[in-house]
Amino acid sequence: MADVSAVDLAVYVAIAATPTPALDEGLRRLSTAANHSKLSVAVACGLALVPGASRRAALVGLGSVAVASAAANVAGKSLARRARPDRVAGKVPQARQVPMPESGSFPSGHTASAFAFATGVASQLPWAAAPLGLLAASVGYSRVHTGVHYPGDVVAGALLGTVAGSVVAGVGRRLVARQGR
Repeated sequence: MADVSAVDLAVYVAIAATPTPALDEGLRRLSTAANHSKLSVAVACGLALVPGASRRAALVGLGSVAVASAAANVAGKSLARRARPDRVAGKVPQARQVPMPESGSFPSGHTASAFAFATGVASQLPWAAAPLGLLAASVGYSRVHTGVHYPGDVVAGALLGTVAGSVVAGVGRRLVARQGR
């Protein structure tokens, strides 16, 4: 575990040390826009305007966010109790920073929710997998870029979100199949 933690810290510090002035503002805004799953809710609202598969995708996506958020923020963070990164020691530039959350660091709830939404929506609308997956990955990276998560927190959040989205999509398929009987 010590080696994994050392690599996690080294990647965090390397990202902080890489000058990216053209990206800093955009990634800071993206990280903030993902608070409380606002991006997922906005996309779901747009999808819900179209009947059929799009409306089902919005429902499955938001259900996936609810499951992933509870798993990450209630269960995961209370069990892991990992401290947030030290942005001062990591030398994260001030221009990148967002307010430091008070909750634990592991897993990334923002990332879990973004990946859950992408997975849930893609189960209904396969064409949405790439754009929403890219958005989810960008949200995850933004959390490291802004200094509030270690890369391992984001990887764990992505895995958790993907599993949550898959489970919710599977339950949804079973419910629809039962209604058809």
